[in-house]
Amino acid sequence: MPLVVVTTSPRVAPGLLSHQAWEALRSGPVLTGNAAHPQLPYLAEAGVEVEVVEPDPRALAARAVAETLVWLAGSGSESGDEEFMRAVGHAAVAMADPPLIEVVPGSYDLPGARVLDLVAVMDRLRTECPWDRGQTHESLVPYLLEEAYEVLETIEQGDHRALREELGDLLLQVVFHARVAEDFDIDDVAAGIVDKLVRRHPHVFGSVRAESADQVNDNWEAIKAAERAAKGRESALDGVPMGQPALSLAAQLIRRAERSGAPESLAAGIGQGVARELFDLVRRAGEAGIDAEAELRAAARAYRDRVHAWERR
Repeated sequence: MPLVVVTTSPRVAPGLLSHQAWEALRSGPVLTGNAAHPQLPYLAEAGVEVEVVEPDPRALAARAVAETLVWLAGSGSESGDEEFMRAVGHAAVAMADPPLIEVVPGSYDLPGARVLDLVAVMDRLRTECPWDRGQTHESLVPYLLEEAYEVLETIEQGDHRALREELGDLLLQVVFHARVAEDFDIDDVAAGIVDKLVRRHPHVFGSVRAESADQVNDNWEAIKAAERAAKGRESALDGVPMGQPALSLAAQLIRRAERSGAPESLAAGIGQGVARELFDLVRRAGEAGIDAEAELRAAARAYRDRVHAWERR
């Protein structure tokens, strides 16, 4: 006789189970080791009785020899489920007449489902951890900048394995700020960027045609201009973050101004001494299609490597 293991995702609303899972749950006695399993109220409502037992791998395997048995997985942690089912498998293999073990997925995680775990962890930290509870938007700013620069560094180094971890650290800052906020939450943040992406990609989500990346950029800038006008902003430079590094700031200001039709002469003779030379260099780099910020960062890394080599000599 088979032992049917029904697995469920804690990131999917309880009660939303596959047709195959519902059939399995009605095929024989249903057992679980978790008295707080979130599916229990919904199964009871559907007339499916579930017996809560002490998880015993040998007893479960032995009972499944004589009758079809359904095990509702969900110990409270994924690692706990895996460890228990591994023990059941070992117990079955050791038997002279082992039961057939069949796994029936009751629900699947959708892409992005693990972000729900992060939101849940952040909620708990904000409630139970004195340090996390005491943070504000202002106190978190250094960490936001630090994590963003660490992401940049892994990309520049081509370390894609480290990039995954650094992106996680940066994502934490987004979720943290959304949790600290009193007038919005992470769903509002996500909804806002989804609306913006859909609105600015009419060639994907609407009827506008765009055959090239240049056409996409033109549409993007036209839509942004309309958004600024709707918000009462008149300048193409509105929204440029003035706190960014100076080279990238100058490049973005020049780029935005040129797109709005500002004459090139406005960028000539800006500042005094070194400032004028730097601004002009950024302008000329932009005309040549060169990112001045990236070029200077590459030069700085080369200088660092030379110093390290000098120190080791």
